[in-house]
Amino acid sequence: MRLSKVERCAAGVAVPVQAAAVDDPVRRFFAVLPRPLRFFGVGGLGLITDLAIFTLVVAHGLNPLGARLISLALATLVTWRLNRALTFDRSGRRPADEAIRYATVAAAAQAVSYVVFAILILTLLAAVPQLAVIVGAAAGALVSYFGQASFAFRRVISAP
Repeated sequence: MRLSKVERCAAGVAVPVQAAAVDDPVRRFFAVLPRPLRFFGVGGLGLITDLAIFTLVVAHGLNPLGARLISLALATLVTWRLNRALTFDRSGRRPADEAIRYATVAAAAQAVSYVVFAILILTLLAAVPQLAVIVGAAAGALVSYFGQASFAFRRVISAP
């Protein structure tokens, strides 16, 4: 998994990518897994984050629709950082450009997730809002994976 030409290790020393990837057991472990498995593993951690924050915020009195906006935003931050580090190779774009592309796809995926959640919470699953979170997250994950792979982290093709 290529991350950049040079990375900073924990001590702040610049090390070549190959050394950084080899020295990091987490990246080494994830690098052998197929990208869809890495993506859905990161998504699982994002879902745990989403559910935990959602449950805490609802327990403190916010309605489920408002609570989901908060939990979805925080879970998106978690998955962005983990996908950036573990799932997708560097695209060759400037980090700011890549972040904007990621945010665009994430906004579309989270919109799908939130709409599915809202429909379910207002109809069938009002008594079990966490199940509505899970179903909404699954719908959003499909949009997210294909969007991130084909748009946000797609490698820049250099002219010959």
